[in-house]
Amino acid sequence: MIVSEKMIISCFPTGIVNKERPGQGIADISHAGFESLVLDMSMYSEAFIQKCQGYKVEISVVYAPYLPRDTREADKNEKLIRDVVRSIQVCGEAGGNYIVIRPLFAGVTKEDIWKVNKEYYLQLAETAREYNVTILLENQCQDVGGHLVRGICADGDVASEWIDMLNDKCGEERFGFCMDTGVCSLCGQDMYEIARTLGRRLKMVCLRECDGQKEASMLPFTAVYHRKSQMDWLNLLRGLREISFDGVLALSIEDTAAAFSPLLRPQLLQLAKSVVEYFKWQIELEKSLKKYKSIVLFGAGNMCRNFMKCYGEKYVPMFTCDNNSKLWGTTFCGLEVKPPEQLKELPPDCAIFICNIYYREIEKQLRDMDIKNPIEFFNDEYMPSFYFDRLKSGGE
Repeated sequence: MIVSEKMIISCFPTGIVNKERPGQGIADISHAGFESLVLDMSMYSEAFIQKCQGYKVEISVVYAPYLPRDTREADKNEKLIRDVVRSIQVCGEAGGNYIVIRPLFAGVTKEDIWKVNKEYYLQLAETAREYNVTILLENQCQDVGGHLVRGICADGDVASEWIDMLNDKCGEERFGFCMDTGVCSLCGQDMYEIARTLGRRLKMVCLRECDGQKEASMLPFTAVYHRKSQMDWLNLLRGLREISFDGVLALSIEDTAAAFSPLLRPQLLQLAKSVVEYFKWQIELEKSLKKYKSIVLFGAGNMCRNFMKCYGEKYVPMFTCDNNSKLWGTTFCGLEVKPPEQLKELPPDCAIFICNIYYREIEKQLRDMDIKNPIEFFNDEYMPSFYFDRLKSGGE
């Protein structure tokens, strides 16, 4: 997988790091390949910061303190605001770019929710400017009689309106948005539409899986029922790819990590890193195409057809090839089908995109043929829905 350096991959330490003795957990995060983490202020300590620095793990995002969803007492807001201001200072001093600050809601009527929070956020913006930190709002659930329903900024259009009005009042881009996929699942929302609506306002995505009914932070693709994930990752990736998302991808696996023995967590974190890298690769698929002046495809089937439907006009392949000798000399989706031996004649800067699910096997075949060209995997699992018309394979 070829990925850019701009998008930041990060990890929540909750469920992995012990606040009292943070060294081992931070070491595990670092050794798994994470170079960044999200600091929840409930875990903040000087020892935590020092261990991060020792293992060269940057703090990319800070989560400011927040009240439980069922809090009703407005008198708790005053102390919360003081703690949030301090969190902005910690974020700036630790080198963080973003701080997630949830809206005030305790004791605030539905009619006053924007008025109260506009004053709240604009007041915080002064401190954020001083410490060169961007404030991120986040989609919220609301607790109604023990049931979780859509709360403040849960819908993309409302969130966009808030962000735009706050930035307009500030006279600069001091506010952005963090989309929590778990909240989207609990509220039954279309993550494609939310991402598309937010567009460049979306600076961070909190990746966590739940079953759509109970609050949880599990590793993506692990809340499975009848062989299917309970999260709509398809629409999330479609949306993030459409807006060319290049912010922070932050993985939250507190419940999955806590369920594993500490002895197994290093291996779990390595898997977790691969999962979030997969998301990044899927989001940036078109960026890998842009890297090369010329490309060829390997495979003459449905995946090749989907490539041509999605990208064939913009990134025209020289040809495709296939191991099936019966297809050699025919055309498929307008491309000549050639034998793999033809790949040996490619110029060295031409990339080969494998359009076949047997990626590793074919890559080994090509390397065994002493082909040294760049090899990329094309994956059509998350193509836009209007490309899902799986026509019968065959020559054209």
